[in-house]
Amino acid sequence: MANNDLILGQSHSLALGQNQTLVLGHNHNLGLTHNRVLDLGTGHDHHLGLGQAHDNDLGLGHSHDHELDLGQRHDQEGDVGHSYRHGNNLTTDRKPDHDDRELALSENNDLVVSESQELDDNLELAVVDNQEMGIDPARDLQQSQVLVSLPPVLQVRNSNPSYELAVGQEFPDVKSCRRALRDTAIALHFEIQTIKSDKTRFTAKCASEGCPWRIHAAKLPGVPTFTIRTIHETHTCGGLYHLGHQQASVQWVAHSVEQRLRENPNYKPKEILEEIHRVHGITLSYKQAWRGKERIMAAMRGSFEEGYRLLPQYCEQIKRTNPGSIASVYGNPTDSCFQRLFISFQASIYGFLNACRPLLGLDRTFLKSKYLGTLLLATGFDGDGALFPLAFGVVNEETDENWMWFLSELHTLLEIYTENMPRLTILSDRQKGIVDGVEANFPTAFHGFCMLHLSESFRKEFNNTMLVNLLWDAAHALTVIEFEAKILEIEEISQDAAYWIRRIPPRLWATAYFEGTRFGHLTANIVESLNSWLLEASGLPIIQMMECIRRQLMTWFNERRETSMQWTSILVPSAERCVAEALECARSYQVLRANEAEFEVISQEGTNIVDIRNRCCLCRGWQLYGLPCAHAVAALLSCRQNVNRFTESCFTVATYRKAYSQTIHPIPDRSLWKELSDSDPSANKALEVIIHPPKSLKPPGRPRKKRVRAEDRGRAKRVVHCSRCNQTGHFRTTCAAPI
Repeated sequence: MANNDLILGQSHSLALGQNQTLVLGHNHNLGLTHNRVLDLGTGHDHHLGLGQAHDNDLGLGHSHDHELDLGQRHDQEGDVGHSYRHGNNLTTDRKPDHDDRELALSENNDLVVSESQELDDNLELAVVDNQEMGIDPARDLQQSQVLVSLPPVLQVRNSNPSYELAVGQEFPDVKSCRRALRDTAIALHFEIQTIKSDKTRFTAKCASEGCPWRIHAAKLPGVPTFTIRTIHETHTCGGLYHLGHQQASVQWVAHSVEQRLRENPNYKPKEILEEIHRVHGITLSYKQAWRGKERIMAAMRGSFEEGYRLLPQYCEQIKRTNPGSIASVYGNPTDSCFQRLFISFQASIYGFLNACRPLLGLDRTFLKSKYLGTLLLATGFDGDGALFPLAFGVVNEETDENWMWFLSELHTLLEIYTENMPRLTILSDRQKGIVDGVEANFPTAFHGFCMLHLSESFRKEFNNTMLVNLLWDAAHALTVIEFEAKILEIEEISQDAAYWIRRIPPRLWATAYFEGTRFGHLTANIVESLNSWLLEASGLPIIQMMECIRRQLMTWFNERRETSMQWTSILVPSAERCVAEALECARSYQVLRANEAEFEVISQEGTNIVDIRNRCCLCRGWQLYGLPCAHAVAALLSCRQNVNRFTESCFTVATYRKAYSQTIHPIPDRSLWKELSDSDPSANKALEVIIHPPKSLKPPGRPRKKRVRAEDRGRAKRVVHCSRCNQTGHFRTTCAAPI
């Protein structure tokens, strides 16, 4: 029908009931009665009465329900062909920052937003006086139908005093001028098109076709300052018909969230997208937010490439600020690409050799940075059982050759600082590269399996919690008899599981057979224990990653040193608890003395022989853990000996304090390295060394969340069996064979 079009102005959208069509009689006018006001309040339902007593709803507003009542004592249903919201609602969405516009009906019965009418502070929508909305009840409403077509999503150009541009306004340079214009276009929801941009002139216009908005800026003579010469401020375009923005570049995203990222480097790209949408009303892609964050983070922490280039200088700074430390970097002789980095702080070396147990754990974690790589770790254990990191190595990839190099560096390090190197006990997953490296560099060391790696492989093979628990019980068994009893229990449940275990020599993992002294440590458990902060550091540029590790070590040394100063006991807390438990059990034991050193201790479990001169017990607990067992405690009490004197020295508070007596010193900011190194010939020589990033780049796609263990690589997959059709290759749940 003629002249019955419904037109929405800027930033207003029309929402009509689901699967309904708006039906208007032929040549009927759509009008609003006199003095009817529609109140668009917040959080309430608003009623606008029009006509006599009709109950048709007109919903206006953003996320509110507003009702428009029409009719003459009976309900009129509009037939609307678009499904938005509920019922017969007409919803006008508007942004709070946009120009307030008044909704009115023009003379040709078009619903428009009048430029001259204003929405007051109470968000009331005034209706023009002389227009009516009428539907003839006598005429068949089905004779003519009008399907209301909706415009695309509209970003309305609003006015914001903070982004006003004026003739004569000056900017420090052309970049500042462009930045200000870009921010203005984004804030006022219009796009610009650059006509001319060089060192002396900048001209741009509104990107909407036919819009007269235009600006021209030029450079002032003799200075880099730019000033606005002319500007046509009038827009005839309605705004943007999409939620993006041409000027919302990656650089703009970076500039928008720079302060937030400096305060919180863990600010996620998803949170960046949400903030930009909330503040600016713009929807961007995840990749734009991610690239914007990466640009700021690169400016804050340096690029990945710069990290490799500065490695020689960083190593020199470690040796300058922490005398006695080892820090060396190696590149490929042919192309100078990064290959290896080895770092060990003097405080860690001193503490390990003078106060820690002669026990080392070897592990690795794969880096998540741009150029990947692997972080190799060698970690000791202090008297209280906590990890005591000794050395770190970064290699371009994990290979047998790189493990051999790392263990060679570790051997050289320990030889430098001690004439009689202690006979070490080493725990690892015993992959080939580590086994060969230990045999070549520590031929006298006892090398055992880390039970964490072994049990995980066992769990993957058999997926039985009871079997896994029995495996751990067998590993903890102190005597051969106890060990064999646990293996028989496993064999009763699964002969395959028992065969799997017996293939691995028990001297490599079982306490009853292991020849070295593990002090009760069956696992190295390095990466799992350090994952809380090491996982975050593994994605940083290499220098930032090593600085994160150094700061963590520096904090640990200080905290543990201060904590130990509060202890008043002779033994560290964990050892104190073990001895207290042994004392409690020993009170019920009967002790018979053979001579000044040998005792026979009788308990409900049986009889054990204790030799306090050689510090051994037939149960082997004293020898294996370094602390007197309950039988030994009973023997010592019977001859009035001080139990604390018969513990290993590493369990005393005095030795513990010695482990953390040295300090890991901070390293100055990299901006000062050149200035601090001017008087140091070795540091100047480091400036000449060039290290390029390794050639391995991060592959596309989401990285693995779970690392693949060495013992699982190259192993044949387990053959699955279907219990329904007795065939292999699938499970019962996926079986499609006819029965």
